[in-house]
Amino acid sequence: MAWRLIRATVTANPWIPHTPTPKQAAFLALPVLEAMYGGAAGGGKSDALLMGALQYIHVPGYSALLLRKTYSDLALPGALMDRAQEWLRPTGARWDEKAKTWHIPGGGTLTFGYLENERDKYRYQGMSVQFIGFDELTQFREEVYRFLFGWLRRLEGSPVPLRMRCASNPGNIGHQWVRQRFLEEGKVKGRVFIPATIDDNPYLDREEYIRSLSELDPITRRQLLDGDWSARRSGGIFAREWFEIVAAAPAQARRVRYWDLAATEVGQGTDPDWTAGAEMSVTSDGVYYLEDVLRRRATPRAVEALVKQTAEVDGTSVPIVMEEEPGASGKSLVDYYRRKVIPGFNFHGRRQTGSKEV
Repeated sequence: MAWRLIRATVTANPWIPHTPTPKQAAFLALPVLEAMYGGAAGGGKSDALLMGALQYIHVPGYSALLLRKTYSDLALPGALMDRAQEWLRPTGARWDEKAKTWHIPGGGTLTFGYLENERDKYRYQGMSVQFIGFDELTQFREEVYRFLFGWLRRLEGSPVPLRMRCASNPGNIGHQWVRQRFLEEGKVKGRVFIPATIDDNPYLDREEYIRSLSELDPITRRQLLDGDWSARRSGGIFAREWFEIVAAAPAQARRVRYWDLAATEVGQGTDPDWTAGAEMSVTSDGVYYLEDVLRRRATPRAVEALVKQTAEVDGTSVPIVMEEEPGASGKSLVDYYRRKVIPGFNFHGRRQTGSKEV
């Protein structure tokens, strides 16, 4: 059944000039909603995504969306948009430069987009697409990725499957959540990861590419050459896999909510700090639980609303502590929150001295 699907939608597809490798074919035949391809560099990730996007392009009304972090990533020589130009320019497909969309005669569309900033995700709000592909998924934050699921839909009776597909190397800002989602939770949640390396891509000059990768530092080389998701740089204080996941902390444990404030929205070309509020508890025998973490990048007014609402949800029995910045401004902010934002709650500021890590 799977190979009949590949013959019908890929090898007999006039819009796909390449023959998929065995790993790519396995990826293209998956019947699941969510899947990731790759790991190592040179495994044919971009081709796999582009073939996936074009599998059902002959169906009228079909719509596919391919995403990179920035527009310049899309437009690089050999990248997704350039590769699609090579494949589709000789055909009867029509390119809309303004919309960055290919229109297939009698069929569907393939659109290219980017998500450089948090707000960019809203440019796709309201779309109705059957295929969404993220290239280099670890460059994105999880909340952006999950937001796009809202526009993955089809008409009743459509023969086209809904597919969220991605490709990525290890590393970058999204390394941990991508590893958690596909490698650790994947089987339980019905998500599939197809690992591929340079050895799975017969179209690449293997020896020359390995010689180039050998110039990289050891961590990056393990990530790109071997697709090693356990290879990462130090600097992250905690790793999720160190901790046992439990249903709930004991009810009798002592609790506290601690806030470290920031008050800047994400803007064009900016990457501001996060407001973070963690609720922790400790039992009488010294076992600590991290029960809840809230993170926002928002205006001062929105941060105030978040702190107030969280206090009301936690209840008056949970003390609230806020980091007090040095100087008069820190004291004034704590006093303002005490009187205006969360009056009536057990709240105080605390100045930090010494190592912030400790």
